[in-house]
Amino acid sequence: MAGNSYGTIFKITTFGESHGVGIGVVIDGCPPGVKVDEALIQHELNRRKPGQSAIVTQRKEADQVVIQSGVFEGKTTGTPLSLYIANKDQKSKDYSHIADKFRPSHADYTYAQKYGVRDYRGGGRSSARETAARVAAGAIAKQILKSHSIEVYAYVSRVGKLSVDKTYQKLNLDEIDTNIIRCPDAEKAEEMIAYIKEIKKEGDTVGGMVSCVIKGCPVGLGEPVFDKLHAELGKAMLSINAVKGFEYGSGFSSLEMKGSEHNDKFVQDGDTVSTTTNFSGGVQGGISNGMDIYFNVAFKPVATIMRDQQSIDKAGNIATVTGKGRHDPCVVPRAVPIVDAMASLVIVDFLLRQQVYGK
Repeated sequence: MAGNSYGTIFKITTFGESHGVGIGVVIDGCPPGVKVDEALIQHELNRRKPGQSAIVTQRKEADQVVIQSGVFEGKTTGTPLSLYIANKDQKSKDYSHIADKFRPSHADYTYAQKYGVRDYRGGGRSSARETAARVAAGAIAKQILKSHSIEVYAYVSRVGKLSVDKTYQKLNLDEIDTNIIRCPDAEKAEEMIAYIKEIKKEGDTVGGMVSCVIKGCPVGLGEPVFDKLHAELGKAMLSINAVKGFEYGSGFSSLEMKGSEHNDKFVQDGDTVSTTTNFSGGVQGGISNGMDIYFNVAFKPVATIMRDQQSIDKAGNIATVTGKGRHDPCVVPRAVPIVDAMASLVIVDFLLRQQVYGK
């Protein structure tokens, strides 16, 4: 199976399955001398782990990270950095009823057709359980970004038709983790939580949106052709399970605007160059311009619902798929740290790539 690695210089390779012994990540290209805060890594994993509230899957995993290599006396050595997370609460029997059936809108059919073998226990390698490894790697990346005064803030901005009406500039992003849905608008958060609980009682699921802001990014990250910064961010986000859309800056709303309205005018104050507006989303010509980078990530409803659905089995016969097991009624509360992590991995990789220009 190819496609388990991501990054150019700061490169991660994840391994493991949802119902295997454990999952993990190996990081190549991490600079030596980075002070590693294990508590921060664990904090990020706790934000993603299952069982943390009434509106997420009730699978109970401590997601305790173990650093196996690459750190000595609290700092990275520059050698491969290996992080491991054991699986403790697998209930594989919950999936025995779909061993020979293809669940609607899952990877079951495509996975089986491509590889000729399928781990039906929670989706195996295609399970979102894999993203815990990304979050662990992203926590290392965030510690590097902190030394460059770069901060990444992801938060829930929409659940179904319930949307945060305020722009990120009018929100207190330090309040993201003050509620279980990770929405910095307290009033809207209560509505979203109540709605997800209602959807869960119905045995159904609902989609949502995670917005992300990257502050303090320097000018010059990204390349103007295939390795555009926004293109790499888009790839990183679209690699996350259940993601169906990505837009940065003014996004799709820009098609309703005139060029005279959309153009970001440059101004200079001392040595600082900025723009009066930021419809570009901090990226122009595929290269960061020093303004805030912001984007939205759309997540579909979770495909497993607690209702019977018609499908087929591997012999092509009509079959009924019954929803069982422990699943999220809405992925966005746990997706926030995943978006955080993938954004951090992209920016760190481009920071290291920028060194080829002597910057």
